[in-house]
Amino acid sequence: MQDFWFYIKLGLDHVLDFSAYDHILFLCALAIPFTFKSWKKVVLLATIFTITHCLSLSLSAYEIVVVNVAWIEFLIPVTILLTALFNLVYVWTSKGNSSMWLHFLATAFFGLIHGFGFSNYFKMLVAAEEEKLSPLLGFATGIEIAQVLIVLSVLALAYLFQSILKMGQPLFIGIVSILIICITIPMLVNTFPM
Repeated sequence: MQDFWFYIKLGLDHVLDFSAYDHILFLCALAIPFTFKSWKKVVLLATIFTITHCLSLSLSAYEIVVVNVAWIEFLIPVTILLTALFNLVYVWTSKGNSSMWLHFLATAFFGLIHGFGFSNYFKMLVAAEEEKLSPLLGFATGIEIAQVLIVLSVLALAYLFQSILKMGQPLFIGIVSILIICITIPMLVNTFPM
């Protein structure tokens, strides 16, 4: 059980590591189009991300899929950029169920990419473990807890700006998305595989 808690903490640290803020940035981009009224949708998106993130980790840990790390490191900021750009489009289009399905599919695909980005480190950690399922479940639990904390924090921030400071939702989504894009562009440049 002590090992399980170790992997939960590892999952928490993986997401909440401010020196590797790409995960936090992606979750911010994912959550900003929503409000507290739709918190269940945001938590569902975070859960979809966790599941696919851990799926790619398990595919890598069991050496079913081997990926080029340089390309994955580049694709991670691409997912952040695309999510922020989607938010800008989302502001000026209908917010119906079709966009939710697009959110679900994109989040699942992006979760796979983010999981492969951490897969080499995770594979190294569990290399000595005979049984890899327990570490994977502990890690997934830590990731899920951290992601729910982040998306709920983003929703609280959105509430503060939109309800208390009376900033319109489209303006809030637009400003935060543009800020995320500006932070992401240097990441794209720095990780571009040459």
